[in-house]
Amino acid sequence: MNNEAIDSIYSQVSIKDGKKVIENILLDVYFKPGISTKDIARRTLLPLPVVAAIKKEFIKAGIIEQGRGVKCTMRGTRLIEYTMGFGALDRDMYQRLMRGNWQPGGMEDLRKELDELMGKLEAIFAARPQVDVTIDQSSCTLETSMKRAVLALRNGVLIGRDIVCLGDDDLVSVSLAFLLKELYRQNPHKSNSRIHVFEIDKRIISYINYLAETEDLPIVCYEMDFRTQLPQELMHQFDCVFTDPPYTLPGMNLFLSRAIQLLKPDVGLPIFLSFAHKSPDFTLEMQRSITEMGLLVTSVLPRFNEYIGAEIIGNTSQMIVLQSTAEMRESIASEYKEAIYTGEVRRTIRSYQCKECHQIYQVGYKLPWQTIEQLKQDGCPNCRHSIFELIQKRGTSIKDKS
Repeated sequence: MNNEAIDSIYSQVSIKDGKKVIENILLDVYFKPGISTKDIARRTLLPLPVVAAIKKEFIKAGIIEQGRGVKCTMRGTRLIEYTMGFGALDRDMYQRLMRGNWQPGGMEDLRKELDELMGKLEAIFAARPQVDVTIDQSSCTLETSMKRAVLALRNGVLIGRDIVCLGDDDLVSVSLAFLLKELYRQNPHKSNSRIHVFEIDKRIISYINYLAETEDLPIVCYEMDFRTQLPQELMHQFDCVFTDPPYTLPGMNLFLSRAIQLLKPDVGLPIFLSFAHKSPDFTLEMQRSITEMGLLVTSVLPRFNEYIGAEIIGNTSQMIVLQSTAEMRESIASEYKEAIYTGEVRRTIRSYQCKECHQIYQVGYKLPWQTIEQLKQDGCPNCRHSIFELIQKRGTSIKDKS
């Protein structure tokens, strides 16, 4: 979102919390006309003098006016509704979603509010391409994908933003776009939002492109292997990033590095990182890497994500909400040639025995079958049956601790 008025006010006040805080103050005034300076300070967690200084600049710019509390002027209303994309919004639905309880164990509000929408999406999610476990894909549930979209809304990065899905076998881009359709009465383009999918899997890209065309969704896809260097024209253009990377330290570091390269050079922009629950030692390494990249952990939501058939991680993972700072810097700036996927980092070889003819086959990294799913799909070369029993597992781990 290119907003010269916000940029101008940001340049006039001494605040290290980023432009997003100034936008949030303006939205508070828009949705709660007559709100007091003290209430704004409580909602934004900013010192009262800082809020007063920002309010003063808004008044000088003719964007808000002081009366009994503060409210938007006609110019301020136009700024929010046209430039920021809130004009055609279903305000009642928006405010219900902002108030609801979307945490694990409190999902009734989400189901109640979005039941019809999620009913429409069930067939779309059921038809998505089969996961490719060699690149650490695992399908999250429809409910999880929609929770991520609502999380973007509640963090102020759904409307009027350029949103990135860094890998999207979970179809988060589709949930984001369909949520915008609901909020904008079937015309998501009025939100001024654009959703950008960066994905290595041609099948995922093809499916999302098909949905974007048939459903008129504001989504654009780029085929990309994140191990290669990002094109210069895409660097530092986006407002937030969703990513569910390989659950290895090298994988996380690479995906976060690419996220940092894609984000605008502003303070306070979020990265929504989905990652497996790990051991204390692994988690400490994660936190160290995140801190070294100048990212701030603002919240950790255990068991936020649920997956279909991902028993190895207990079918759940955590949502870690990160925020950009002035010290943000990627740890991997250019091409990366090391292992990132679980099968590469933890080179496990499994022996499976055919239940019909008892022939034994090895499955693992750089073998004819890298996963049991591939072996089942091909069937036993000897008898063509597709039921196997795991009889042995061995392997080594490189550059990883679990």
